[in-house]
Amino acid sequence: MTDSLKTLIDGLNEDLAAEYQAVVMYRTYAALTSGPLRQDLRSFFEKEIPDELGHATFLADKIVALGGTPTSTVPPIATTDDNRQMLENALEAEVDTIARYTRRLQQAEAAGEIAVKVQLEDLVVDESRHRDDIRRILKDWR
Repeated sequence: MTDSLKTLIDGLNEDLAAEYQAVVMYRTYAALTSGPLRQDLRSFFEKEIPDELGHATFLADKIVALGGTPTSTVPPIATTDDNRQMLENALEAEVDTIARYTRRLQQAEAAGEIAVKVQLEDLVVDESRHRDDIRRILKDWR
């Protein structure tokens, strides 16, 4: 295994752990929402879970296909009972994810894994949509 491929696999495992973290975060936040916007926020958080699980599936399968072993680590999440803080935490996670995937695009290209690069570009599109949705929710939040 080349150094560039190992670097890519290690990075994909970092991304996989973050996707697992996102699933747990969104599930937890959906349960913790409160107040007059509870149902809307619960629905919003719940609708993100299938996308994040799909990303995790892609990453785990790709790691194996490239010769690695997928992580089963789930980093801790920041818990809060404040709806706005939940959204702020989710926004930060989405921004971080886009930055990680952008680095991973470069690593995939360096490893000669152009198909992985293209697939990661699709993940960037998904995560950018999530980021933009959260930004719009927070835009006029008082």
